[in-house]
Amino acid sequence: MLESQLPILVVLLGLGTVAKIVTVRSGGEPGALSRLGPAVLMPGRLQAPALLLCAAVEAVLAAGLALGTHPFFRWGTAAFFAMSTYVLLELRRRRPDAGCGCFGEVSSAPVGLRSIARTVVLTGMSVVSVWAPVTGWTAATGMSWLTAAGVLVLAALSPEIEELLDRVRYRAPCEQRPGPAESATLARLRASGPWRAHRHELTSAEPYDSWRELCWRFFAFRNQQQDDVVFAVYLSGRRPAVRMAVVSGEDSDSSLPEYSPVSA
Repeated sequence: MLESQLPILVVLLGLGTVAKIVTVRSGGEPGALSRLGPAVLMPGRLQAPALLLCAAVEAVLAAGLALGTHPFFRWGTAAFFAMSTYVLLELRRRRPDAGCGCFGEVSSAPVGLRSIARTVVLTGMSVVSVWAPVTGWTAATGMSWLTAAGVLVLAALSPEIEELLDRVRYRAPCEQRPGPAESATLARLRASGPWRAHRHELTSAEPYDSWRELCWRFFAFRNQQQDDVVFAVYLSGRRPAVRMAVVSGEDSDSSLPEYSPVSA
């Protein structure tokens, strides 16, 4: 039973390796790497090398798990996913607009609780697998119901599945797709926790301005101190991320993506 999660770990590490390499080689949209972790935490010229380094580590761990039983690879995998959890928490705190980059450009949605919970689950799977007596390749030939259960849990915690379905439907990444109607996005905003937490501070329930930047729609309001209160709603996913910042004439909150008023 200890080896039941090894095939999942090998496959996910392999997919992460391939997706990151493809993302770096394709180049994507201008500035795409600056919106993907861990590259987002690096200076511009180091973003691609950081993503490739992460891919290399995943490739080595996947090979070690698949072909051997050495504790170095088992504990290394656990440490990798534990570190990934820390990086995602930092991304959510410092760059709430950035995606985790776990599977390259497909993982461009803002880091949410599901992505963080997934790395926690993967850390637990890795720790359990440390004492497995067989290689990942051998474990893959005798998968049990525990393997299937692990797949279902991770699928439920993976926003990338929704993004892939959207890309199949629209054949374009989120920032290139037509967004939902402004009224629908505003309704999503009003159903969110940040709106309920700050609604009483606003002078009006209607925004005085709105605009779109990439895969975000921004709504600007005024509070009782006549500062700008800007809400950002992500335009993809069933439960889109919502961010908020108070912008005065003297300073601005860097927790939101840089923006300028543009037409949708």
